[in-house]
Amino acid sequence: MKVLCIGDIVSDTGREYLARHLRPLKKETGADLVIVNGENAALGNGVDRDSARDIFDAGADVITGGNHSFQKKTAEALLEETPFLLRPANLGDTFGRGWCRIEGRKRDVLVVNLQGSLFMPPVRNPFECIEKLLEKEASPRDLIIVDFHAEASGEKQAMGYFLDGRVSLLFGTHTHVQTSDETILPGGTGYITDIGMTGPVYSVLGKNAEAAVHNFRYPDDRVPVRDAPSPCRLSGILADIDEITAKCAGVTKILK
Repeated sequence: MKVLCIGDIVSDTGREYLARHLRPLKKETGADLVIVNGENAALGNGVDRDSARDIFDAGADVITGGNHSFQKKTAEALLEETPFLLRPANLGDTFGRGWCRIEGRKRDVLVVNLQGSLFMPPVRNPFECIEKLLEKEASPRDLIIVDFHAEASGEKQAMGYFLDGRVSLLFGTHTHVQTSDETILPGGTGYITDIGMTGPVYSVLGKNAEAAVHNFRYPDDRVPVRDAPSPCRLSGILADIDEITAKCAGVTKILK
């Protein structure tokens, strides 16, 4: 099974770029499943009905979230009624769901969304959360894929080794910067610390660079930060998962 994972979509520009490039990319790679992180897809961060619809229409099968999942007022109702729109499972007993199951040809795919605990808003311990979730929801026949939305690279690496051999793929999101450490861990789990973002190239995390620089230089005289008006790029990975062994056979970075 080939799984295409696309990094954080940034606002209208990122969604428009995704709409133009995802289906051709899916055809080019032969992807069987597409997972897109959409927690920054709405204007001003978060996800709303329009941004979720645009991402699904572009060709996504699952949309994962993160620390901005509940930023929009409509998010609670949207998460409740959209089974393949996820928010981090370790946000606790709140609206929506942190995992979903996709029917596959030989195995089902369990997609899990987690949020990191370091340098992020408070959440339940992600290690304890995934341990309990796998015990309760995972089947021996599942291919398990985890989007770990976290700030600290060390926390992501630790989670990779914690789940090595128990999940097929763990990819990181949140930093908007694609890392160069894609690998297969010793137990057969595909891993990368961060798959990057889909949005403006000449920007600071997808936002206007001049405003971002100003705010770092003059924190007491902050100015509004808006989407950067520059050419876009799609960032992600293509993972090749063996449906017999449930182990990852390869992880390839994508920049388009």
